[in-house]
Amino acid sequence: MRDVYVIGCGMTVFGRAEGGLLDILEAAALAAMEDAALDHPIESVFVANMGAGILNHMSGVGSALVDRLCLYPTPAETIENGPASGGSAVKVGTYAVASGAVDVALVVGGEKMRGVTGWESTDFVATLSHPEAEYIYGVTLPALAGMFARLYMEKYGITHEHLAMVAIKNHKNAMKNPYAHIQQEVSLEGILHRPEAIVNNPPVAEPLRMFDCCPVSDGGAALVLCSEEIARKSDRPRVRIAGIGQATDTHAVHEREDPTELKAVRLASHLAFERAGVGPDDVDVAELHDAFTILEIAESEEVGFFEKGTGHLALERGETSLGGKLPINPSGGLKARGHPVGATGVAQLAEITWQLRGEADERQVKGAETGFTCNFGGFGNNVLCFVLRRE
Repeated sequence: MRDVYVIGCGMTVFGRAEGGLLDILEAAALAAMEDAALDHPIESVFVANMGAGILNHMSGVGSALVDRLCLYPTPAETIENGPASGGSAVKVGTYAVASGAVDVALVVGGEKMRGVTGWESTDFVATLSHPEAEYIYGVTLPALAGMFARLYMEKYGITHEHLAMVAIKNHKNAMKNPYAHIQQEVSLEGILHRPEAIVNNPPVAEPLRMFDCCPVSDGGAALVLCSEEIARKSDRPRVRIAGIGQATDTHAVHEREDPTELKAVRLASHLAFERAGVGPDDVDVAELHDAFTILEIAESEEVGFFEKGTGHLALERGETSLGGKLPINPSGGLKARGHPVGATGVAQLAEITWQLRGEADERQVKGAETGFTCNFGGFGNNVLCFVLRRE
């Protein structure tokens, strides 16, 4: 298997997009191709999307994007794995290059989610739950996250203040990210302690409140992947996809032996580190899937950054902030950068690539050489983790 490199990154501003899904995908793809500045043709296209059929009345998204970009007859695939669709598309694109089937692949992830009501988007995401054991009883992803948060908080002594600290940190980071959906700093007093906090930050799924949940976003992100031979022609720092791990868990959360354990996160991260030949202590910067604030804390423990039950203490000490020992979600994360579900896994890898190249501007983590991402599918039932390294 050949080494695979990220040679180009592109992203749209997350939030409410004026155009349609294809406009979003096209903009991200063109930005990545321009960034790559290759004189070699794109040989395969992989498009990550979860909701086009439900939200946009559209199928065959990969084919449509190739046509929009005038890249035909380049082969194209549409890849769906819920909120981990982006990670899955990058995995497939990486394997295509690593196998020698192609030398250059374009991976694009995108979603147009804000063209429907909030109730419709909540129901769309809820289709990720088990159809016979969860969805038919009205289970939503915020409901699953709320139950998980309650169990986790009681087990490890996590408070509402700790959850708020995640939001405060990631909103502050997003203020330095021109692609972020929410450009708004928040304070502990404003979202938790002042009398008006119940209005500013109402309950969504107890104990989670509005500022514990990611926004519904439109947006796209793209990567150009290539072989080492092509990467060496660039004068930029080379960023290699050093390790990929993927694992699954039971679809229905109640069937897990311990619902506070994210087994797929633990297994996927272990595989990614093993394949990269590094460990959690080698990571300089990470993007974790914080669709809900509790998940950043729990994932930081499952991947091995902190011992189980101590992630919130590291957060308290500022270790996960910009300038801390291990900055987590310098992009603002899903919490503030936004979460167009098909784009998220690709966006995480774009952020880490920018960090390892030294191109993250005000949110740059100094001296970053090894980065990590975790893309969380369903409620932890299909997870992809990546290790990237600068050479």
